[in-house]
Amino acid sequence: MAAFAFAVCMAGTTLPTPLYGLYQERIGFSELTVTVVFAVYAFAVIGVLLLVGNISDSVGRRPVLLCGLVCAACSAVVFLAADSVPLLCLGRLLSGLSAGLFTGTATAYVLELAPSRHEGRANFVAIAANMGGLGCGPLLSGLLAQYAPKPLVLPFAVHLALLAVSFGLVLLLPETVVDARPLRTARPNRPELPPEVRRVFVPAGIAAFAGFSLLGLFTSVSPAFLAQGLDVHNRAVVGLVVFAAFFASTFGQLLVPRLGSARAIPLGCLVLIAGLALLACSLAWAVLLLLVLAALVGGTGQGMGLRGAVGEVAAASPAEHRGGALSALFVVAYFGISIPVIGVGLLTGPLGLAHAGLVFAACMAALAAASGAYLLRRASTEA
Repeated sequence: MAAFAFAVCMAGTTLPTPLYGLYQERIGFSELTVTVVFAVYAFAVIGVLLLVGNISDSVGRRPVLLCGLVCAACSAVVFLAADSVPLLCLGRLLSGLSAGLFTGTATAYVLELAPSRHEGRANFVAIAANMGGLGCGPLLSGLLAQYAPKPLVLPFAVHLALLAVSFGLVLLLPETVVDARPLRTARPNRPELPPEVRRVFVPAGIAAFAGFSLLGLFTSVSPAFLAQGLDVHNRAVVGLVVFAAFFASTFGQLLVPRLGSARAIPLGCLVLIAGLALLACSLAWAVLLLLVLAALVGGTGQGMGLRGAVGEVAAASPAEHRGGALSALFVVAYFGISIPVIGVGLLTGPLGLAHAGLVFAACMAALAAASGAYLLRRASTEA
């Protein structure tokens, strides 16, 4: 039940992805504006994680998740009325607030609700709900926008209904934080990293940053590349390509138990580099199949690295600091979504979308290679 609410909330954050072209036709704005609107969401997530990332450790998981669902519902309402760029930014801001409240809190909540003997399985369920929800958002809106009436209304109406169900489910769940304080007594407090977590946090954060940067590119500018570079205007196809990246991320997470969290992170970086190479080829040669393969391979690497990172950080965190430590990890991850995407938007004007994407792929491949080398060197030193 907690994982379902987690997935529904995260689906709302990517729901507008196949619809940006329709908003461009209605309102009129550039690709740089698309990346800025997208980045508003990422910076809202980062702001929430920095200010109240560990608030659920003191006031409880359920109140924070209920607030996140309310923010998600407000975002959907704003998108239903959006007829200007400021309203789009407001909708993305509210969406970012919901994701920021959910990301670390819901991950910790799913882990705590599960029996201790199933901690590894619960870790997969939590990340799969996160990535699966992010993938189902564009798939749902793409299908509805392409084959159902009112493409800018129906996706958000359906999401509002799912949020109402999720709200009821969270109300039924037990609280897992002992001696939780009332929500009104909460004070802003940035996530803290206990000393025992800091040792594993740097490699985990590097892997999360590199992987989320690839997902950020797919969710922000891939619709424009499909339309301009590949002449693909079917919004269901756009949603399916984005969904493929997140689906592959979930698949990559399934590989981690056999590899172990520590090995999964550098191997995930290696697979991510292969995905970035395929992305560069698809941009250079304008081939749809290569773009789909880039989503599948890159998403797999991202999933391996992310589950390994979450597993390492969660295992090293004391229970009373787990929500804050996981929130800190996702702060780094969401910087990976926002900063490179804005860079692509800025380069699109002078270089064009395809060449801006090539610069992005080269930079992220270099970062992933450096990350993998650092992790392998660290592992050999410890051995």
